[in-house]
Amino acid sequence: MTTNEDTPIVQVVNLSHRYNVQWAIRDINFELRKNGIYGLLGANGAGKSTTMNIMCGVLNQSGGEVLIRGINMAEHPVEAKKHIGFLPQQPPLLPELTVEEYLIHTANLRLMPAAQIPAALDKVLVKCNIAHFRKRLLKNLSGGYQQRVGIAQAIIHEPDFVVLDEPTNGLDPNQILDVRHLIREIAQERTVVLSTHILQEVQALCDHIWMIHEGRMVFSGSLEEFDSQVAPNSVVVSMISPPLTEELQNLPGVVDVEPLGTVKFRIRSTNTQELVQQLVERSVQEKWNLIEIYSEKSSLETVFAEMTKKKRKA
Repeated sequence: MTTNEDTPIVQVVNLSHRYNVQWAIRDINFELRKNGIYGLLGANGAGKSTTMNIMCGVLNQSGGEVLIRGINMAEHPVEAKKHIGFLPQQPPLLPELTVEEYLIHTANLRLMPAAQIPAALDKVLVKCNIAHFRKRLLKNLSGGYQQRVGIAQAIIHEPDFVVLDEPTNGLDPNQILDVRHLIREIAQERTVVLSTHILQEVQALCDHIWMIHEGRMVFSGSLEEFDSQVAPNSVVVSMISPPLTEELQNLPGVVDVEPLGTVKFRIRSTNTQELVQQLVERSVQEKWNLIEIYSEKSSLETVFAEMTKKKRKA
């Protein structure tokens, strides 16, 4: 079975799956052709893990196709999985093995030629910064280092496509930063799909976002495009001689005024464009001496909530 450089790394076509009578995902479609970090975003129960498990050959779908480098996962699973690295939400560690023993075991599971394993082992130990722990039992590692070992087993065979399901879940802030750095390094050489419900991880890592809600794809685009799905609803303004808060509150369309010190305010409005115009005009008329004004972008949390709300109403 041959592939070429023009073959997409991953193709997901009309992917659907149901458990008994309930559909977990319906008609999921996307295609990956270049390296980078792609975020699969959704609330718990949205269908993210089902999608990941099918893509990695852990679960057989009810309908649709997954092609890895042009290889149909359902028809040729062993061949397709040679191109995939997978870290499930709970790393599949064997606590009684050392780091080295475990990674050799996972290399054998990936059917790597025995002669290639020693070099691959040394390379991945350095890549994941765990070489100094190679003889340590997995059960004696911290959560952050266990996660690094989990990532190491996913890339030891140098796959084209790496799937990470909630890779920073349960880690402390320093461990999260370390794992983020490692994921960025991996994405320089291969395609990474990051499944998460944590919006901060998407913002920190991802080049492109897919959003699944109630089993269906409701968004595909860049982080900037995702953020622009909901219009800003607030303006931040600074003035040398500001009016009373009550005067700002009485401007047409103003919903709320939040003081941010003595001369700076966050003003929420039903129409930010009109609010900006009003503030500029009134500042000149009333000599408020406006020194700064800008529309505030919606947070990712707000965008997520608004998009799911719109989907429920549709």
